[in-house]
Parts: sequence; structure tokens; C-alpha cells
Amino acid sequence: MKQKIYIIGLVTLATVFAGAIFKVNHYPGAGILLTVGMVVLIFLFLPLALVNHYRSSESMKKLSLYIVTYITCLVVFVAMLFKLMHWPYAGTLLFIALPFPYVVFLPFFIAVTSKEKNFNIYNTVFILLLLALNSVFSGLLALNVTSDKIKDSFRLSRNYINQEIVLKNLTVISSSSVVNQKIDEVIKTVNECQDLILNLDGKTRDQWKKDPGNINRPDFRGSAATALGDSAEIYGDRLSKKLRELTELMASTSGYESMAKNAPVIFNYKPDDPEWSREIFNDFLAWVLIYLDSLEANLLTIKFSGTL
Repeated sequence: MKQKIYIIGLVTLATVFAGAIFKVNHYPGAGILLTVGMVVLIFLFLPLALVNHYRSSESMKKLSLYIVTYITCLVVFVAMLFKLMHWPYAGTLLFIALPFPYVVFLPFFIAVTSKEKNFNIYNTVFILLLLALNSVFSGLLALNVTSDKIKDSFRLSRNYINQEIVLKNLTVISSSSVVNQKIDEVIKTVNECQDLILNLDGKTRDQWKKDPGNINRPDFRGSAATALGDSAEIYGDRLSKKLRELTELMASTSGYESMAKNAPVIFNYKPDDPEWSREIFNDFLAWVLIYLDSLEANLLTIKFSGTL
């Protein structure tokens, strides 16, 4: 039995390791390797290894400790898999997984093992070191994945800015139309938001347009709302109101009806959600700026293309 467990463990480790290498190098099949490896680790190798160790142990009174150990591994590894694969709720799971070993497993482990006559403090120290290593790895994992996503987002922002430059060199069709006038109002609000947000980072909008990504703390969540201060709710409501007015105006303007129907998707806008603007401005600083760039690019596309 032990030999089979060792073989399963080696194959699982090799699969996860290969998946991690593929993931880092963006090779095809990385997701499959990681998912298969982690699933086998969580639902096959760990249960078999724990059951085998429990049956071979001198004391059969620590079943609860083995159960808590498995639950802890389950929570931590599932959170890591979700984070690596960018699946929904990955952040929430990682938020639960990071403190879980300390809040649940460690107190339970100490309570159970401290009752033994031959209690060895070195076992506890070893467990603490493993937990510390887990926290460091999980933190670096979250930081690395977030960093990669932010860098990818900066590339999108450059595309949006290049799109704006090209569009602004075109001749406006029906520049005096009420739709285009309303678009100009929305863009003005967008630019005002960007100016206030970038000012907190010591940058100007021109600097951001020339080199998107040149900000000090791109992964600082909620800093956009901090930069806007007491005006955050005002600007959020203003932006939401102007997008709603633009959508309604397009819906009643010949040639823009289909665009109005798709406005929530095009503008990434939730007209019926009063918390929409708060969600936007409380995201990472980089993603708030990138969203505003995408919004301006889409508004200019409508303005410079005339009726669609």
C-alpha cells in the first residue's frame, strides 16, 4: 500500500510541477495539468496518505486531528488552484485559506498533541514553519498572479489610448448632434476623474497617456476612491447619471437604437445598480484608470463613427 501511495505522490508532484512550469511559460495544456494534478492531490493522494498514516500510527485516538488536517489542506489547495486558474471567487477563497491553518488547524493541533506524555515541542515548531512557508507561498502566489494581470491590463490601456489618438485625427460626422454633445459631457467627467486620481500618484493625464503603467502603486485597492475623497460619490453619481442620459438619448435617436440596447455591455455599466460606481472606484488603481480609458475609447468610437 505504501509503495502505491509513493507512486501516486510522485506522479501527482510531477504533474503539478509540470503544470506550474507550463503556466509560467504560457504553454498550452498548463490549465489541464494543474487542474488534474491538484484534483488528484486533494481527492486521492492526501486521503490515502492520511488514512494509511492513521492506521499505522500507535495511537488511534487522533482521528479528529487527521480530519482537521485534511480539511485544512483542502481549503488551502483549492484556493491556490482557483487563484492560479483565475476562476471566480478565487480572491475570496484565498482570503479564507491564508488564516485558516492558524485559526483552525494550529490551535487544534496544539490542543491534541499537548495532552500526550511524550509531547515533542519540535513537532510543533516544524508545523509552525510549514504554516509560515504556506503563508509566504500563498502571498507570493497572489502577488504574482495579480501583478501579471495588471501588466496585461496595461497593454490593453495602451491599445485604448492608441485608439483614442487615431479617432481624434478623424473628421467628426455630425459634430453638433445632441448625441455627440452628450458624449463630450461624459468624456469631460471621465477626464476629470482621471486627473484627480493621477494627482494622488503625482502624475498627470498626459504622463499616463504617454506611458500607461507608470504609477507607483498600481495594485493599491481603493486608492482611486481615496484620491477622489468626498467627491468620489459625487463623481460616481455624475458618471452614472451621464451614462444613463446618453443611453436614453441614443435610444430615442434614429440610428442609435441598437447601440443603446448594448450600452451596458459597451460601457461595462450597470444602470440599475446603485453600487456600480462604488465598485468601479474601489478596485485596484490600475484597473480604475484602465476602465476609464476603455470608456473614453468606446465613447469616441461612437462619436466619430456617426450613426450605426
